[in-house]
Amino acid sequence: MSELTLLLLRIGFLLVLWFFVFAVVYSLRADLFGVKVRRMPEPAAAAATPASAPTAPVAPKPSPAEKGGKATTSTVSRIVITSGPKAGLELPLGTEPLTIGRSSESGLVVRDDYTSSHHARLVLWGDQWMIQDLDSTNGTWHDGARVASPVPVTAGAPIKVGATTFELRK
Repeated sequence: MSELTLLLLRIGFLLVLWFFVFAVVYSLRADLFGVKVRRMPEPAAAAATPASAPTAPVAPKPSPAEKGGKATTSTVSRIVITSGPKAGLELPLGTEPLTIGRSSESGLVVRDDYTSSHHARLVLWGDQWMIQDLDSTNGTWHDGARVASPVPVTAGAPIKVGATTFELRK
């Protein structure tokens, strides 16, 4: 091989190596600091917005036949941590979304090595609680199944985030 070919191969290898280093640093930065979460405006500020502003779609309310064993606002009032570092902790639920993760910005802070900074979110959709995984590394599990898209939460079914398990109860 000529010296020019060897020089080009060395430069190409160094470029690939630096690309890998930057990808690792970007991944660590995103995991440590998370992504910016946009806060929803207060109800008074939302009422003052002009009528031309786009509004979020409202979810249809499920019929009583669809509710079955699903957790609704009238049947669920708290989260109970059943296993993990904070076992026994009870957290009351309101109507606001609850973010679960390692970040201090989360509503339920879970400090363990298997939880992402912004791991999952409990959202009230109509009168139904839904669990949503926020692209976590180790995933969110509801009743033994991995959550890939927002899933209705069943009252009393275990939800696992990292090494912590909790459930929604009355």
